[in-house]
Amino acid sequence: MASENSKQRSSAMIREQLLEKFGESLEDSLLTECVTVCQMFNIGGDDFFWKWESIVFATVGQKVFNADSVKAVKALIQSGLVKQQAKRQQGKVQLGGVLSKNLFGGLKVPNGRFGIDVVKRAPAVPRQDGFGVTSGEVKMPVAGPSRVAFVGPHQSRSSRAYRYMYEKVSERSEALDDRIDDFGELVKEHYAVDDLGDPSASTEEEVTVVGRITSDQESFAGSGKLNEASLALESSRMMASGARVPLRFEPGVKVRQGKQGAEGVGLFPGAIVALKGKNGGGGWFSVTEILSLPPLKAPSSGNGRSDGDSFSMYIACGPYTPDADLKYKPWHGLLSKMKSDKPAVILLTGPFVDCTHSCIKNGDVNQSPADLFREQFLTPLRDFLASAPDSLVLIVPSVRDMISDHAVFPQCELSQEFSADPRIHLLPNPARFSLNGISFGVSSLDVLFHLRKEEFVRRAQEVDPRPTDGDAAQVDTMANTCRHLLQQRSFYPLFPVPLDLAHEVNLDVSHARGADLCGEGVGADVAPAVLVIPSRLKHFSKVVDSTVAVNPSFLTKGTYATLRCSGAGEEIPLRERFKVDVVRLNS
Repeated sequence: MASENSKQRSSAMIREQLLEKFGESLEDSLLTECVTVCQMFNIGGDDFFWKWESIVFATVGQKVFNADSVKAVKALIQSGLVKQQAKRQQGKVQLGGVLSKNLFGGLKVPNGRFGIDVVKRAPAVPRQDGFGVTSGEVKMPVAGPSRVAFVGPHQSRSSRAYRYMYEKVSERSEALDDRIDDFGELVKEHYAVDDLGDPSASTEEEVTVVGRITSDQESFAGSGKLNEASLALESSRMMASGARVPLRFEPGVKVRQGKQGAEGVGLFPGAIVALKGKNGGGGWFSVTEILSLPPLKAPSSGNGRSDGDSFSMYIACGPYTPDADLKYKPWHGLLSKMKSDKPAVILLTGPFVDCTHSCIKNGDVNQSPADLFREQFLTPLRDFLASAPDSLVLIVPSVRDMISDHAVFPQCELSQEFSADPRIHLLPNPARFSLNGISFGVSSLDVLFHLRKEEFVRRAQEVDPRPTDGDAAQVDTMANTCRHLLQQRSFYPLFPVPLDLAHEVNLDVSHARGADLCGEGVGADVAPAVLVIPSRLKHFSKVVDSTVAVNPSFLTKGTYATLRCSGAGEEIPLRERFKVDVVRLNS
């Protein structure tokens, strides 16, 4: 009897809620059906009404509540329950797998202690897109003590695996403005300037301005490259409301604190510059002096005796196979040299499976990109590490890599499924890391070619130049091009990307912080000791402002680089500890 009263009270409560939501005009027959559905699925009248509202909002046109509407709400509730049940079943399957049945089934435990081999059980069914691992068991050897102390990126991969193609215009503009404002603070501190001026405002006295070099579209004339007539300066919104002003250089323009012997300055779209001059009201900013940006501090030479041991390093850059086939003959030739010399560190930059390769574009391949990468790279590298157990392998992807699910720059590292050994470290593009306390910077993007193509050199008189300190000769154009990266503190300082080279780099401006040349915190203003920047231009190794810049070129051109770092010494400059050679593959 009590149960019947409870049921009646529940029915009356549901009826009251439905009438409150739908109104007193609801027909008794529809009201009865609604109460039945609510009791069937144990929901209240309010929940029933909200589900009906979700149906109305999801469909176009005005909806009238009738008997078909009750059926639609019932179907919506049933589909939600089916989805919940499927999630529960999926969770049960995951918990009922190999791990739950035999917690230590993947470990060899002789004499009651863990052995040296760990067995990693892969999924039984590989993914159809080629990124899943194959079924079966893969033995993963435990790494022994390495000859080199490696310190990689501090942040996790999730912070770099951002969603691209979701940029907002406001986010892009904020990122561009922040870069100008940051350099503005550096210039004010370095040159003891109280306030930065507005290049668009007419003044009688000279002012110091900071902005980004861009092209004046009205006078650009479609030449495709910057020239003195098309130069313009774009300021941030905080400094000058984002104004863009044409630039005119005075005949006796000077450059202050430039590198001695340079006799000018290189300008390109996206370059941050500090200028001194005034706007006399003619519609342009007249430049009398170019202020060189504050230089980075020289890198440290390590941090103690334990990290100061010498080590050897191989540096190779993709592509690793010629465009005619996918046999990877140059790569296998390098592997034989690696097994013979056994370097302590191997640095490999992509592309490894190049999306622009003719065989891949034409579909003349029977393997997935992931399987091809495992067969040609991971398996041979594990064989090498078996013969050199105290070595390390560092892998940096390329935006052209088919094995990467992140095709923009800055680019996160490859998926952990490709880390077949704990001594194989997957790094982002670009990457900053240290070996024995010595800082390295590397990017697989051909930024040197982009800079050389877009650079406009303006000759100027030198004022208070910085001494060369025995680095590369200033007439060396490649050294000056590398110096742009150090001065602009970015692995890719150009903006926008050159139109005819846009297919080589998908630049995500809103995440441009990931392309900063320096780290954060204590090392934010310290240059890397070694800068690896592969390019289609001629290979080289140069000392540029206390940094060793290395272009090994591409392995398909038959060259790679070897680096030897000697032990630390108090009286030995850091750059003199390195011996870098660009070696012919067949030598």
